[in-house]
Amino acid sequence: SAHHCPSAALPLASQPALLPLKPQDPPAAPAQDTLHPLPTHPLCIKNMTCHKIAPSNADFAFRFYKQIAAEAPAKNVFFSPVSISTAFAMLTLGAKSTTQSQIYEGLAFNLTEIEEQEIHEGFRHFIQMFSLSDREILLNMGNALFIDEKLKPIPKFLDDIKSFYASEGFSSNFTDSAEAEKQINDYIKKKTKGEIVDLVKNLGPDTVMVLVNYILLKGKASYWEHPFNYEATREEDFFVDGKTSVKVDMMNRDSRYNSLHDEELSCSVVELPYKGNVAALFILPDEGKMKQVEDALSVELEGEHSCPRENLYIPRFSISGTYDVKEIFRRMGVTEVFTNQADLSGITGSPELKVSRAIHRAHLNVHENGTEASATTVIELIPASIPPVLKVNRPFLFSIVDKTAHSVLFMGKVVNPTEK
Repeated sequence: SAHHCPSAALPLASQPALLPLKPQDPPAAPAQDTLHPLPTHPLCIKNMTCHKIAPSNADFAFRFYKQIAAEAPAKNVFFSPVSISTAFAMLTLGAKSTTQSQIYEGLAFNLTEIEEQEIHEGFRHFIQMFSLSDREILLNMGNALFIDEKLKPIPKFLDDIKSFYASEGFSSNFTDSAEAEKQINDYIKKKTKGEIVDLVKNLGPDTVMVLVNYILLKGKASYWEHPFNYEATREEDFFVDGKTSVKVDMMNRDSRYNSLHDEELSCSVVELPYKGNVAALFILPDEGKMKQVEDALSVELEGEHSCPRENLYIPRFSISGTYDVKEIFRRMGVTEVFTNQADLSGITGSPELKVSRAIHRAHLNVHENGTEASATTVIELIPASIPPVLKVNRPFLFSIVDKTAHSVLFMGKVVNPTEK
């Protein structure tokens, strides 16, 4: 009789990722950001591996984005591509044959151009970079594996996930699901300094392994390099489409920005630097050109970028996204790891494991100071001439990029800033 595998969740990103692996049923019959020169981080100089994985990570980000946008063109989008990549790249350490090659292809890695070792080294450097305490922007990122005490993971697998992904391994008693949930939730709460609580619920009775991946973006105090002045924020119209407008709190700042207008793509791009080496890129398609810009997302933004003075208006907004990664990956050709044909025998030596479910969840607040707690007034002395106005008052795309690692940390589209 078929053995039923209840699903369990993998929330990734600004909220941690849970990737429970369960015993399977018995087998059935047979881009880099061109707006700014990118400084090189000391960890990357020694060994450029963190840059070697960057093109694939960017390619994956655009492919994943297009899958989501195609499903619901009129909806907001927000996810952390690098969080999803990290969790599944770590999983390849225990995957074999087609299961492994499908994951690599899904993550946009071509093994004729990059070796497996280089992929894992690249993620190792990426993770190390964010554990540096001197960074102005804290990207709190990590992995952990909770394995049923009845299973004995292969020592090499535990060594590999520790050395490449800084992942800790814990023994759990999943027969007491309440206790296992508490153990995992306490770990996540501690690692995210209380930001994420009670995330894991309803672990099925046959859960045997949970992979947790979390990523949080935190600035020290205000995270914009040049905060907006709260007093300049005014209520204005945001035009969702030709028929609908909503009221938003529109932030305003008159300053010099790295920006360009891409004639071929029909969009304006402006870069807002965070402190440290992280920046937000806002891409505003010309009227009616959203689809054209989305279709060309894998192309680098071309054109002369300059640093003109602009009177910039951007809405204050809060955005969340929750996605069924399993379904999206299936459309991208990653299927086997979720079925009874999965080969994850590199984890315990035994093939009876598969991924039941994969859920990705991410959240971001964009406001004047980066933190709602403290308002500051910034007075700048600027020439008296009147600058051109760039008003982001219709649907736009944005990404948060780490310019040291050439990596897209978060990516999104805002169709309606008031949408919950």
